Amino acid sequence: MPGTPPDTLSDKPSRLTIGTRGSDLALAQANLVAARLRAVHPDLAAPDAIGITVIKTTGDLVQDRPLAEIGGKGLFTKEIEEALLDGRIDLAVHSMKDLETHLPEGLLIAATLEREDPRDVLLAKSATSISDLPEGAVVGTASLRRGAQILAARPDLKVVPFRGNVNTRIAKLEAGEVDATILALAGLRRLGMTEYEARAIPVAEMLPAVAQGAIGLECRADDETTRACLAALEHLPTARAVAAERALLAALDGSCRTPIAALATLAGAALSLEALIAMPDGSVLHRDRRDGRTQDAEAIGAAAGAALRALGGPGFFDTDD
Repeated sequence: MPGTPPDTLSDKPSRLTIGTRGSDLALAQANLVAARLRAVHPDLAAPDAIGITVIKTTGDLVQDRPLAEIGGKGLFTKEIEEALLDGRIDLAVHSMKDLETHLPEGLLIAATLEREDPRDVLLAKSATSISDLPEGAVVGTASLRRGAQILAARPDLKVVPFRGNVNTRIAKLEAGEVDATILALAGLRRLGMTEYEARAIPVAEMLPAVAQGAIGLECRADDETTRACLAALEHLPTARAVAAERALLAALDGSCRTPIAALATLAGAALSLEALIAMPDGSVLHRDRRDGRTQDAEAIGAAAGAALRALGGPGFFDTDD
């Protein structure tokens, strides 16, 4: 949890450096955080008080192979977290779905912004839903989670690897490289691409990735000044929902090699968690749903993870290295 509230802190930061990836979406998210920090901390309102440093990650540099082949989630965060640890930046802005389950020693999530709509969106030239796609249509996605759920619903479709930022994937779709692709609605909204909202896929058909739509602010655990500064941006309902989902992921020891999906929703003091695991080809899919109190978010997630692990049985999470 965040440290001392900002208004009790005598040593307020006069300048902060944000570290981020360089994609349009990552920069949009970093600028969103900067704007919110300026709004709640007048000391940071000066134009040069908040700087943004772009850091190339391995995941950005290697685009010709699926993520599962080159190391998984940490590929989008490792270099940024190294910059945090050596003091080149004060905080990192992450899409929470990109973060490893266990953070490097000395780092923590100081705040989680209010979650955007976590649903996925189908982009296709001639269909508005998965069921409308023509028989044998080619769907491009780098996500095993999306691919497994597509194939579970429509085993006649062909799923192919498809990487790149949002604009790159849309361009490839328009060029006819695939018949359809799937993107996160949260990212499209943050880029101002609201024209695609009508094609959002119901979560009953496509359960989102763990923490999809949430932005996390990471900093050094011993940097009390920055921690307190970021605490003002914490959205507790989102933090609790994400905590449940990430506890599930931790219980499953999940990685980019295993199709895992989860979504926690809150209604007052109640939390509901839906989750699934699948084989990459969609041939096997196990679901779990459970309800509890919001203050028990991590315990709910851990219990759901244990239940799904038992359903999968020995060998379900084995990978070929």
